[in-house]
Amino acid sequence: MITVSKFVRQHIQTLAPYSPIVPFDVLSEQLGRPIDEIIKLDANENPYGPSPKAIEAVNSLPFPHIYPDPESRKLRALLSGFLNVPAEQILCGAGADELIDLILRLVLDPGDAILNCPPTFGMYAFDTAINAGKVISVPRNADFSLDLDRIQAEVVKNRPKIMFITSPNNPDGGVISDKDLKRLLSMPILIVLDEAYVDYAGADASRMHWATEHDNLIVMGTFSKWAGLAGLRVGYGAFPKDLMPYLWKLKQPYNINVAGDAAAIASLQDIDYLQANLQLLIEERERLSAKLSEISYLDPLPTQSAFVLCNVTGDKQAGDLKQTLADHGILVRYFNKPGVSNMIRISVGKPEHTDKLIAVLKELE
Repeated sequence: MITVSKFVRQHIQTLAPYSPIVPFDVLSEQLGRPIDEIIKLDANENPYGPSPKAIEAVNSLPFPHIYPDPESRKLRALLSGFLNVPAEQILCGAGADELIDLILRLVLDPGDAILNCPPTFGMYAFDTAINAGKVISVPRNADFSLDLDRIQAEVVKNRPKIMFITSPNNPDGGVISDKDLKRLLSMPILIVLDEAYVDYAGADASRMHWATEHDNLIVMGTFSKWAGLAGLRVGYGAFPKDLMPYLWKLKQPYNINVAGDAAAIASLQDIDYLQANLQLLIEERERLSAKLSEISYLDPLPTQSAFVLCNVTGDKQAGDLKQTLADHGILVRYFNKPGVSNMIRISVGKPEHTDKLIAVLKELE
């Protein structure tokens, strides 16, 4: 008998799997609750959902039986105006996750290194492992700021090829300053700035247009958060001109499906509606933070993102608190990793979600 696993690449055999958040129907079965009784504050999804125009566009697809445009021409043209970046420097992906993997496949040879600054988004290290790369970790400071001196030392010593930075960072919600970003860009390394949550940080927070000014900068965004299209998986990035020919070679030809393409295009044609919902979430984030600060065993951190990270204090443990909230039908995120070992991250929901969450938290005091 042939042992099929012997054909699997060695580094994949020992790879630890990524732990994704499960969808409503699975949660309903696991928790024994109807979907409408679950408050999902664990994955930073937009609770207001997509633009009605996006839903209409998906419901009325004219040619679902025809392959999509492999170059996403109309979508990239609209993104060009939205991002203030030339269309020829924009590439779209099946979520920003695909772009992360694409960048790594483009740049890394087996054994090459990336520089990562945990705690942060877990896909950078995970996709590096898939691509047989090494991860050089420079942990963030206690306040989640970057340890720039150590980063520079590691760049000089170990010559990693890529550095990923999330801004606002996930899970704390902090934004990198212009000064710190410019210092990183002065180093001999390709910087990938992930702006999945940048729309929650204010109208002028994005550095997407910086990709037209710096040859070693890639900036990524996504329709998942601000446009409520997480389930349709559409991301985008602004890339240096010199990288674009190689990216076009490497990407899957039909990576954006017709439903995601249509919904993203419709979203860019309904910005006012989506911006109004975004403003509601920013206002609710401030109210949520204030309410959480009134809970005796929680210490919420400042945030400019779609979530609030809280220290769990006193005699309570974050893992136990997560489970207790789940027993009440409220889902929050607990990481159990260095730097966030006794913390929970709470996505911003609608006002009624905040009210139910706070009521349960107060019962536990």
